[in-house]
Amino acid sequence: MKDLMGLMSKAKEMQQKMADMQTEMETLTAEGSAGGGVVTVTMSGKGQLNAIKIDPSVFADHDAEILEDLIIAAHADAKGKVEAIMAEKTKEMTAGLPIPPGMKLPF
Repeated sequence: MKDLMGLMSKAKEMQQKMADMQTEMETLTAEGSAGGGVVTVTMSGKGQLNAIKIDPSVFADHDAEILEDLIIAAHADAKGKVEAIMAEKTKEMTAGLPIPPGMKLPF
């Protein structure tokens, strides 16, 4: 019974930490770039694209296909950074809890 009470206490603590992390995700931003910084995007922790900066030199080539690829690559870079930050925060938050390997939080 003592273990069950301890588990319930840990679950409640984790629930609060998850709520805090959700709030923190709203303020988190990450910047991704491609083409050596020719295209830069800023993304929120919730995955929303907030800004795109494009170096004017890209327009001189008149090659829209390259620009499209660079935007996609910069977005993927920013998304990877957000996911890495959140994975680290989740790891810190769940330290000591018996969570199965490979289980991703938040769900």
